[in-house]
Amino acid sequence: MADAVLFEFLHTEMVAELWAPDPDPGSGGKKRSLSVLEGLGFRVGQALGERLPRETPAFREELDALKFLCKDLWAAMFQKHMDGLRTNHQALFCCQGTYVLQDNSFPLLIAMGSGPQYLEEAPKFLAFTCGLLCGALHTLGFQSLVTASVASLPACKFQVVIQKS
Repeated sequence: MADAVLFEFLHTEMVAELWAPDPDPGSGGKKRSLSVLEGLGFRVGQALGERLPRETPAFREELDALKFLCKDLWAAMFQKHMDGLRTNHQALFCCQGTYVLQDNSFPLLIAMGSGPQYLEEAPKFLAFTCGLLCGALHTLGFQSLVTASVASLPACKFQVVIQKS
């Protein structure tokens, strides 16, 4: 439990520091901040992707890798399992290799208020986790693009597109 609280505080401070007003208006601002958070998450995801599955044989199927993320990686990071994993057959650009991971009470969004005014603040709290998922998949041998969306707090969805080589 203490680890979870420490991580939440660290994450909140990273977001706050990166979202602090930038005296240089030409530096990229919020877009750059999202990139930095995603990059940090990617590196953490790579490390966890190496460390966590040591006892597991290599993942040959992308669905097995995503199940690993939903159970093992999520439990290591957030002390809970992901609430849902499904394929997204409604994606316009691709049917195969597109998955939606659902967390109905995402720990990094729970501390936020539940009103609609907080929805626009949510993306900055999801960038690190998008990078985390992408980095872990990269280490497991799958190139991916991960995006997040929030319709109501504290629930969120991560759309994972596995890129075919």
